[in-house]
Amino acid sequence: MTLPEKTQIAVHPDQASLAGATAARLITVIVDVQASGRVPRIVLTGGGVGIALLRDVASSPARDAVDWSRVDLYWGDERFVPAGDAERNEKQAREALLDHVGVDPARVHPMGAAPDDGGEPAHAETAAADYARLLASENGGDGIPEFDVTLVGMGEEGHTLSVFPDSPAVHEQAATVVAVFDCPKPPPTRISLTLAAARRSREVWVVAAGAGKAPAVAGALTGTPETELPVGGARGTELTRWLLDEAAASALPEGTVAGPA
Repeated sequence: MTLPEKTQIAVHPDQASLAGATAARLITVIVDVQASGRVPRIVLTGGGVGIALLRDVASSPARDAVDWSRVDLYWGDERFVPAGDAERNEKQAREALLDHVGVDPARVHPMGAAPDDGGEPAHAETAAADYARLLASENGGDGIPEFDVTLVGMGEEGHTLSVFPDSPAVHEQAATVVAVFDCPKPPPTRISLTLAAARRSREVWVVAAGAGKAPAVAGALTGTPETELPVGGARGTELTRWLLDEAAASALPEGTVAGPA
């Protein structure tokens, strides 16, 4: 099987090595962007591997090669729960990495949290609109900035960010950020970048581990429509990297061309 254009796969033995290798790769990209004179724009993800790789960044001997005060950080999606809730991707990212490096608070851009009572649908819609305005302001008042790396995870049914199969979000073409309701996995309400917004990234890194994700990985890479497997619609303008463990890669057709890691 030949991969889609501008797509590469790297397969690692297990989840721990996948997280460690992705952390090292992320540090290298950030250092390279800073060396070019730009401020890197990185979109973070949650989930088991997403947070594990942030812990690995924090513990890496190379982490101090990064000037963390000159990195713009965003989130691809967020669980719409109160600010102190342990389920928030932001809280987990801060505990894993951001509290341990010298980030500039003004360059850390979390999505809005729910009121303490959980809030109403209108609160989530307002939070999504607020994040869309923030992104537009980062791009001179219109659209969305060009991210350097957007990290995304995926679910066994093929969702990515909080864009689920055959949902209103996967059909959204105009908005950059949406409120997502009635998610098939808890919590039911979330805020998410759309696939169109993710495709404003130079590189999109799909980070996935576990045999349960293998069918969706194979389907997305062999042309299943993004309405059925949204993860296939998360693509970078320059490169899409699929960073997998052996279990997640196990259903790929024999002879898959992985490309340079």
